[in-house]
Amino acid sequence: MCGRYNFTVEQSEELREIIEKLNAKIHGKEYKRGEIFPTNQVPLLVGEHNETSPVLSIWGFPKFDNKGVIINARSETVFEKRTFRDSVINRRCIIPSSGFYEWDREKRKIMFKLDGTDALYMAGLYNYYQDEMRFVILTTAANESISDVHHRMPLIIPRHEIDTWIFDDQVTSDILNRVPPLLIREVV
Repeated sequence: MCGRYNFTVEQSEELREIIEKLNAKIHGKEYKRGEIFPTNQVPLLVGEHNETSPVLSIWGFPKFDNKGVIINARSETVFEKRTFRDSVINRRCIIPSSGFYEWDREKRKIMFKLDGTDALYMAGLYNYYQDEMRFVILTTAANESISDVHHRMPLIIPRHEIDTWIFDDQVTSDILNRVPPLLIREVV
């Protein structure tokens, strides 16, 4: 599962570029930085006019009973679930981040990141609810770099495959079934 992540642009040239493009489009609209919680409005990468473009979106699909939000979707079953099927076919996105958080058995907060870069890109899906763009993060079985802390982790997309995930319908199933790269951890 992924219940919180970090979006800090100060140390990442890649994330700064996303923010510069986003700010040129949104003209002063507010969005969350730092530790990101469900229902925060944050930057997202989507396909617009055949190119990857930053937009603002709210984390979490509303639940059917309107009590809370769905923040994650299991990559293994996303084609089977009515809530996600149309989005995985037509509305794939990337959630840019600095890393994501999980808590260990001692309740220590751990940030997981990719080694050698200050940006981590998570696969997601988006949809519109009452004209509001909302997204979920796709999760998969945890690999050995996180499995001692949690049994699930976000589906990580390498930077060079962002456009492939968003636009190439032929590889969606393959990407959904990949083992994510190993991550490094930092107790925060």
